[in-house]
Amino acid sequence: MTWYEAIILGLIQGLTEFLPVSSSGHLEIAKSLFGINPEENFYFTVAVHGATVLSTLAVFWKEIVRLIAGTIKFRMNEETAYVLKIIVSMIPVGLAGILLKEPVEALFNGNMIFVGSMLIVTAILLALAHFIRKRERNISYLDALVIGIAQAIAVIPGISRSGATIATGLMIGNSRNEIAKFSFLMVLVPVIGANLLEIISGEAVTGTTSTGILLIGFMAAFISGYLACRWMIALVRKSRLIWFAIYCLAAGLLAMILG
Repeated sequence: MTWYEAIILGLIQGLTEFLPVSSSGHLEIAKSLFGINPEENFYFTVAVHGATVLSTLAVFWKEIVRLIAGTIKFRMNEETAYVLKIIVSMIPVGLAGILLKEPVEALFNGNMIFVGSMLIVTAILLALAHFIRKRERNISYLDALVIGIAQAIAVIPGISRSGATIATGLMIGNSRNEIAKFSFLMVLVPVIGANLLEIISGEAVTGTTSTGILLIGFMAAFISGYLACRWMIALVRKSRLIWFAIYCLAAGLLAMILG
């Protein structure tokens, strides 16, 4: 992997992790175009995912500190309830990771027709969220579970995690001010846990990616992720997801044509 490929892939990861356009789908397309072997660049993938986790922490650090401070009081309060809802939301993706690990991994095979079709599914979800309007309310435990199911489905390449969770939350009537924040906070533990398990299990391939390339990709993903996260929060509040639906439709059709 060259330095400019590291920058491009880092930017793609950082931007698409938060914007509702599917980071996995775009990375599959980019790797296919560059002819990059995912197994030989395993630690690069871990690095850019770690960068987006840190960018999330950088954006929401005050909120995270507040939640931790409230939770360690060991009594049921607003912060404890919010953390419990996040835990509920993680159950579906945890089960998917345990029960469907091999079938999901088999989908990451560079099949552009499949990725393109899933991008079109993302476009449909975003369009539905734009046109289906409900009276806004706070996120309940049942809402957290439903949003968690959407996150589990989004492990499929081409279906945007943020797009699926935010669109689902909006369609079931959750507050625009809350759903973007909840969507980004609920993914922190699953992403960190998945990367740690891959490394500990010994499934990672040593590869040939240099430290310099890892740092370049990491910084590109962190900076772009930080900016994209803040931008996405503003976009959800202003109800402008329809433009991403149009983009995903176009990207999906293009991927299917190239495939």
